[in-house]
Amino acid sequence: MAISRQVATFRLPPLPTIGEIVKLFKLRAEKQLSQNFLLDQRLADKIVRSAGNLKDAYVCEVGPGPGGITRSILNAGVAELLLIEKDPRFIPGLQMLSEAAPGKVRIVHGDILTYKLCHAFPEHLIKNWEDDPPDIHIIGNLPFSVSTPLIIKWLEKISERDGPFRYGRTQMTLTFQKEVGERLTACAGSKQRSRLSIMSQYLCTVHKGFTIRGQAFVPKPEVDVTVVHFTPLVEPKINQPFKLVEKVVQYIFHFRRKHCHQGVRILFPEKERLEKAEKMLMLADVDPTLRPTQLSIFHFKSLCDVYRKMCDEDPNLFAYNFRDELKEKKIGKKSFTLRKRKTETS
Repeated sequence: MAISRQVATFRLPPLPTIGEIVKLFKLRAEKQLSQNFLLDQRLADKIVRSAGNLKDAYVCEVGPGPGGITRSILNAGVAELLLIEKDPRFIPGLQMLSEAAPGKVRIVHGDILTYKLCHAFPEHLIKNWEDDPPDIHIIGNLPFSVSTPLIIKWLEKISERDGPFRYGRTQMTLTFQKEVGERLTACAGSKQRSRLSIMSQYLCTVHKGFTIRGQAFVPKPEVDVTVVHFTPLVEPKINQPFKLVEKVVQYIFHFRRKHCHQGVRILFPEKERLEKAEKMLMLADVDPTLRPTQLSIFHFKSLCDVYRKMCDEDPNLFAYNFRDELKEKKIGKKSFTLRKRKTETS
């Protein structure tokens, strides 16, 4: 009984503050890596609380840096904490935290964009997708330069039920530039509605948490930061391959300020563009004069379902890229101009 009480009330021993760690190891935020240190331990605690109950959970923290959020995670009574840090300058400070919490911390010097999380946690944590989320959480104060490509990568892993989502509907609590956080959570009709809105919301319940003012970070970024929580859905709202959904959404938002039929058209080769786009919109029952920001997830579901059928009928369609056709036209036009000049000068 005494042992369980001790585990439940685990607290880190007295340690240098994060500010002192930064000075001790002569750490400096690298601008090219979009690094910003969060020195306020109360805000770090608040980020960790927004992840939910972490008692006896297994947590992966992305880019712990000097370890402010790391301390809050450990004080939440986790079973194990995996730290993935790309910058070797932070490793000594993280090792100090590891020594202060024996047996709880694993440190990996690596890049989260390439590091594989499919075997990062014990096998007994695996749950059926339909069950409640496993006792696994991903938490991170992400550099701005990494946040968008990383969440897209993880959304694809959710669709495949692979990587950290091999264990079930693993939850994520991540920070984003405020504008990106607004895009992730924007509803239909919002000015912030974007490709990220659709790609995240068709696969997850996405909750925008609190916003942290820029001055809480060192160095102070020009923007504020928002905490966003993701819980994968049991059933995706669009039941098509991730790459197909991504293509349809990306092309339609290519002309975000114009009517949606403009984006639908460039899904098809120029010679059949108008006919095929009209057919797709009609079969999907989508008003061609709606703007991309006005389209709901249901609209995109209908568009993706119809596009999938059209791709099944024409095996070459999915590989079509309107940019390649534009490039070929420019090369052809340039060659014609050169031949014409050569003829005129001869």
